[in-house]
Amino acid sequence: MVRRKKAPDSLTPLELKIMQVLWREGQGNVQHVQKNLPAGTELAYTTVQTMLNVLERKGRVRRRLNGRAFDYRAVVSEEKILGQAVRDLVERMFGGSSEELVMSLVKSREIDLERLAELSRQMGRRMAAEAKEERDESSR
Repeated sequence: MVRRKKAPDSLTPLELKIMQVLWREGQGNVQHVQKNLPAGTELAYTTVQTMLNVLERKGRVRRRLNGRAFDYRAVVSEEKILGQAVRDLVERMFGGSSEELVMSLVKSREIDLERLAELSRQMGRRMAAEAKEERDESSR
């Protein structure tokens, strides 16, 4: 069996669930993270503790001693992790072509052409606002 090498910055599904708790809650100790995992995710305290320690070694979270327990907080943003995951998906599944990803979404009816047009208009407005902001900053 050939194993695909994981992207260096990617998270496992379990790591992602734990990070989502920290992004939503801000910070927490092992017990807090354990209690705030999505419904149906029943994990032992020691499993959550191990995963938080793995995330800390990977540089995804930081921990601070608070009494007798560590509080953990995310040091990498959800947006950064999402961007890395999308780039990895596009590279692996679509040969690096984001256009192929969009076409796949249209073909599989995950998105219709009307919604795609609306997203395009939104992106145009966002890009125009960012360009205006950059012009305003450079004129100061």
